[in-house]
Amino acid sequence: MKRILRHYVIDTFSLWTVTQIASGIILEKGYESLLLAGIGMTAVSLLAKPIINLLILPLNLITFGLFRWVSSAIILYIVTLIVPGFKIEGFRFSGLSSVWIDLPSVNLEGILTFVAFSFLLSLITSFVYWLVK
Repeated sequence: MKRILRHYVIDTFSLWTVTQIASGIILEKGYESLLLAGIGMTAVSLLAKPIINLLILPLNLITFGLFRWVSSAIILYIVTLIVPGFKIEGFRFSGLSSVWIDLPSVNLEGILTFVAFSFLLSLITSFVYWLVK
């Protein structure tokens, strides 16, 4: 139970962080939709992700693990189907300019939207899990 609760908190926090970084995720009811999406992400990650990873194992082996983001994108798509008020329309990052780094703006549509959001979610989630340990 403690593991599931930790997974839920980290998934919800990561999802909120992604909505602050890039636009394209629509939470129609605000925090209520965010909390429901966190529950959906946790449930789908714990129940369906092992099955999806097993199904795409040959492609994952051929690409040396790079196809794993596609499984996360599939999970994100399933969550958009399950959770009412949680939609993903497009990936829009306005860019970042500072003294040390310049990141260009990015606009993605379609399947690449889910892949981009799953990549960003996996980066943030991995970082938070690293901080927790």
